Amino acid sequence: MDIDFSKDNGLVPVIIQNNNTLQVLMLGYMNLEAFNKTKAENKVTFFSRSKNRLWTKGEASGNFLIVKDIQIDCDNDTILIKAEPKGPTCHTGSTSCFKEETAKGFLYDLQQTISDRIDTNDENSYTNKLYKSGINKVAQKVGEEAVELVIEAKDNDADLFKNEAADLMYHYLILLKAKGFTLEDIEDVLESRQR
Repeated sequence: MDIDFSKDNGLVPVIIQNNNTLQVLMLGYMNLEAFNKTKAENKVTFFSRSKNRLWTKGEASGNFLIVKDIQIDCDNDTILIKAEPKGPTCHTGSTSCFKEETAKGFLYDLQQTISDRIDTNDENSYTNKLYKSGINKVAQKVGEEAVELVIEAKDNDADLFKNEAADLMYHYLILLKAKGFTLEDIEDVLESRQR
């Protein structure tokens, strides 16, 4: 990566985005040293203008930003880092420094949690136990949840309907994992149909 650190006294702006939800989490600045440390340690490190030193996000709170992808813009003077946040990003306790608390994109976090529980073979996890029972059991559970959702759709209890819809979505994500697919794969199919 050929980043132009010559502008703005050796600093470039860095946009941090949640790797799963794509929510913008914060903006900071890096110099070459902070960028190299970020790449070497896989944790976002900024150059703090107020402290006049390198500052690894989470060094005091433990709320690190784990680097998943680094991109630079077309002018080579702005960095986009997609990261996995380990806790709230903002010092106020908010998910984002832009005060945007939203459930949008949560399915991608849930998909990652499901994948982690299966990949680490979490013995205490319902998700992992269902997954290990085999594709037939997982598919059967999705069918059961779909029928329960249809039944609730015929009634007027909004809470029960939403809960059954959530159950179906949760089990659907387990089925996708069991089949080796992700939400992104399904989005690609839907997007291709719209063209």
